[in-house]
Amino acid sequence: MNQFIELKYSNKTQEHMKIFFLFFLLGTVGFSKAQIIVDVSAFDKHQGVKATVQNDLINITWPTGNKEVGNIIINLERDHPLLQSIQLSSFGKMNEIGVKLDPVFLLTVGKRDLISQNGWNIFFDKTNKLPHQTYKVVLHKKSASIISDGSRTIVKIGTLQAGAFNGTLEITFYNGSPLMNVAAVMATQIDSTAILYDAGLINKGKLWNKIAWTNTEDQPESNSVQVSDTSKNLAVKYRSIVGVSEGGSLAIFPAPHQYFYPLDEAFNLKFTWYGNNYRNSIADFGMGIRQDLMGDNRWVPWFNAPPNTAQRLNFFCLLSAGNAEMAMGKVKQFTHNDAYKALPGFKTMSSHFHNEYVLKVLLPKKELPGVPGFMKVFKRTGIDIVHLAEFHYRAYPKGAHPNGPAEQRLLELKTLFDLCKKYSNDQFLLLPGEEANEFFGGHWLAFFPKPVYWIMARKKDLPFSTIDSTYGKVYRIGDKADMFNLLKAENGLAWTAHARTKGSTGFPDQYKEESFFKSDHFMGAAWKAIPADLSVPRIGKRVLDLMDDMANWGLKKHVIAEADLFSIEPENEMYAHLNVNYLAMDQLPKYKDGWQPVLDAMQQGKFFVTTGEVLLPVFTVNGKKSGETIKKDATGKAEIILEANWTFPLNFAEIITGDGTNVFREKINLNHTKAFGNFKFHFNTTIKNKKWIRVELWDIAANGAFTQQIWIE
Repeated sequence: MNQFIELKYSNKTQEHMKIFFLFFLLGTVGFSKAQIIVDVSAFDKHQGVKATVQNDLINITWPTGNKEVGNIIINLERDHPLLQSIQLSSFGKMNEIGVKLDPVFLLTVGKRDLISQNGWNIFFDKTNKLPHQTYKVVLHKKSASIISDGSRTIVKIGTLQAGAFNGTLEITFYNGSPLMNVAAVMATQIDSTAILYDAGLINKGKLWNKIAWTNTEDQPESNSVQVSDTSKNLAVKYRSIVGVSEGGSLAIFPAPHQYFYPLDEAFNLKFTWYGNNYRNSIADFGMGIRQDLMGDNRWVPWFNAPPNTAQRLNFFCLLSAGNAEMAMGKVKQFTHNDAYKALPGFKTMSSHFHNEYVLKVLLPKKELPGVPGFMKVFKRTGIDIVHLAEFHYRAYPKGAHPNGPAEQRLLELKTLFDLCKKYSNDQFLLLPGEEANEFFGGHWLAFFPKPVYWIMARKKDLPFSTIDSTYGKVYRIGDKADMFNLLKAENGLAWTAHARTKGSTGFPDQYKEESFFKSDHFMGAAWKAIPADLSVPRIGKRVLDLMDDMANWGLKKHVIAEADLFSIEPENEMYAHLNVNYLAMDQLPKYKDGWQPVLDAMQQGKFFVTTGEVLLPVFTVNGKKSGETIKKDATGKAEIILEANWTFPLNFAEIITGDGTNVFREKINLNHTKAFGNFKFHFNTTIKNKKWIRVELWDIAANGAFTQQIWIE
């Protein structure tokens, strides 16, 4: 194996060649080419991967599982396609899937507002309406290296340039899977920057025989292609597009959640593309993933790109020796077919949906026969419990009437309760809830264990509660003391919605000393990936930091996942914007009996949060589960048992502890893991002088799961 390729000169001629050698490196004399030195010093040939370097070709062969291998030939010659050949074996026969392909990236750079609101945590930004520019990322083949990283092999090629961004191209292969990741890892020194990117593969040689995808009705579609086909953007399911050749299929898809910056809507904005002259910037025929610059035309914050952060503009490729349907079937496995996998002893629960079905459909009497679209979505995503956040629209005449008049407010609540009762059964609970946003400060959600009638206003001459001949007990709330009394009277829960951003900027910090917040009826906060930052190997850091802060405040608070979405329709790209809580419950309560067990699991911290690809059915510290309390001995030793199953290969686990002031993080590299694994991890740590402990687990696509705290005495 030629590990290094370099030019050598004899001592006799060295002095005479100095000037010519310099010109040679600069490419200004008539030599045919200069071979790039490929650094293999960090490559471990004992990991089941073969890497050879000859002339300007890197040949990587890696095990893809079932005794099969993938092979890729990377061409470092200038003005040649980078991916000379992509191959996959099947039954011992090597099949060439793609030839003469080039990775391509378009980087759109805009301006982030760091002043008017809350810095990098801003959501209410409209970068799409401000000046921005799109650059084609240019690869200058100047350097290369092959690196072993556990069960992964990374080929790095430099350099990349796009506007004020610079970096390297990384191609990662994962042992045990026909999966590879192509990433432009780039950074800028310019502050206040927001970005988007489109990416894919372009054909420099033979075209794909056809391009295939799954439409939003979950049906396969395909088109034969011609080099002159003008590019088109496609609304697809599973965020994937497939190129098919005689030798097999190659699917391109993004990170399922990280690629989708936060929006209020989950509209399917045609996140894939194929064809010639994409965006009038890519002259060749290609296919790939894309973002709509305008988003949902509401608040469109794009991705944060702070100075000197390595933004990972990336996409995945999955190889298959079969047809497009086979390739798509393998892609779908990474997200459990865009659904949440059932776990014995757990029920899935998702919260914060502004569907407004009551206001938009039921009260105007526009209901159509059959099952509503939002119910189809919830059922096919494997969610057992849905907590709504209705009546968010409050502008008269189309909005709700939280403050009255009483007759209208009580009718709206009654209609909501009837809706939930109608669609709840032994396998599914649709539960009423509101984003109240009154009395406490900021935005917050209310959740009661049964239907409760309450009006968010009280005149001085009216009592706290009355009995109505139609609705029974009715509460009138005039201030935060009344609101706290209602939570206590009806055993309700409240928590901060989208904490420290949007309408909760500054909260819960501003009311952390209030009695209502310190009580057991204020559960904590909700987690969603706001903001988005492609340099961070996890999502939702904003609320994960808050979770640790609340614990260090000495309060036993918990954090649940929230969706915070408006329209919920089957054609939407729902899964990318969803997350879920796995509540420790053996069975669902019946709607007619109330749903106190759901609130109990939440309030007691008996759940974990996940994007769906990483599951944590077992988490204990010295035998205690999340939400429970352990007593440390003099040694402070602690054994963590974490059973996990996952789809994408894992990236790392992190043990997070706090002492009441500081937060401590112990990161455990899991780069040895492979795709589709299940393992019971045993971690040893110390809890001496600590007051709480929790665990996070993240995969290579920034999908993840986190536990609630275990408290330490």
